[in-house]
Amino acid sequence: MIRFLVAVSLAITLSACSSVVEYIQPAEKNPLAELTDFDEKLALSEVWQTSLAENDHRLHLYPAISNDRVYVADGEGLLQSLDLATGKVLWSNETEATLSGGPGVNDRYVAVGTRDAELLMFAAIDGQLIWRQRVSSEVLSTPVMDDQRVIVRTIDGKVTALSLTDGAQLWQFEREIPALTLRGSSSPVLQDGVVYFGLAGGRLVALNAETGAVVWDTTVSVPRGRSELERLADIDAPPVLLDGVAYVSTFQGQVAAINARNGQAMWRRNFSSYRSMDTDRKSLYAADDKGLVWAFDLDTGAARWRQEGLKNRQTSDVVSLGGLVIAGDIEGYLHVMSAADGAFLGRIELDDPIESGLVAINGHVLVQDRGGRLTLLKVSAQP
Repeated sequence: MIRFLVAVSLAITLSACSSVVEYIQPAEKNPLAELTDFDEKLALSEVWQTSLAENDHRLHLYPAISNDRVYVADGEGLLQSLDLATGKVLWSNETEATLSGGPGVNDRYVAVGTRDAELLMFAAIDGQLIWRQRVSSEVLSTPVMDDQRVIVRTIDGKVTALSLTDGAQLWQFEREIPALTLRGSSSPVLQDGVVYFGLAGGRLVALNAETGAVVWDTTVSVPRGRSELERLADIDAPPVLLDGVAYVSTFQGQVAAINARNGQAMWRRNFSSYRSMDTDRKSLYAADDKGLVWAFDLDTGAARWRQEGLKNRQTSDVVSLGGLVIAGDIEGYLHVMSAADGAFLGRIELDDPIESGLVAINGHVLVQDRGGRLTLLKVSAQP
């Protein structure tokens, strides 16, 4: 009973990933690395900016891009489509729902999840509501879609497939979750008819998208330690799929390359992260739970470089952009690094902390900061 009460207390107290890190690595004992001057070879310039409601770090609302449109949502229920080039609002829908996960998009549909255990489906062309459907619990992940179904992960660990046309449930996967977890869900990734997602407790699962049958289920990291906090080994970020390999990282665990066909590990190394990673054809890029940015060799997992200049700055998700690696931090700075050696090449200060919501596309990076501002920045050589 004592252990149960402790677990419940921690689950309430550590209600977001950042608060877990702050609990384990308090700022007074782990001060933020001071930013130092460097030869800025790249400039980041604002193309456009728009404002949304404050993006509470307990929500998982990130911009999505499809067909030169940006789709974005906020916690007060606003869902919008913007022109990628200009930021002009193409349509806006005040959903009056407590949006918390998404949006997920394809050519025809936009899906968002809510804190009130609902999935809402809208037409991508004009933002009209098509259907809304109850799901098993709060949605803190981005839904994914193919041409027949939308697949959503809920905070209770369930993965559910719903019909695109009317929201009817097609199948559901369920797995018991540990008593104490990070407050988040690994967003599913859908590729070639298979759905990949991580679980609390360090497992990666692949399901047949049509039937929900398990293709394989493999352990990435084994929880270790005597306390519930020490045994946190959650996969909180989506796996990265490239050339038949699923790259995945765990909190207080490992980063690994998993054969996407059979679930066999190709390599592993000790690593702790809860942030989304990215890759190019050479390296896997990731920020660890201390804020350091790493580049791992795709074939062997060997560290190619490590950038320590962002230590304890609660480094955001990492994105790759044409030979560059880009990440934000808790003070609202956006940093551009060389993919070759991790050296800083450019930096800009935005208005609020940057935790997630980075999208890199065609020499630009789209950023949704915690204050709710959505900014498109162009990355170019210094004049």
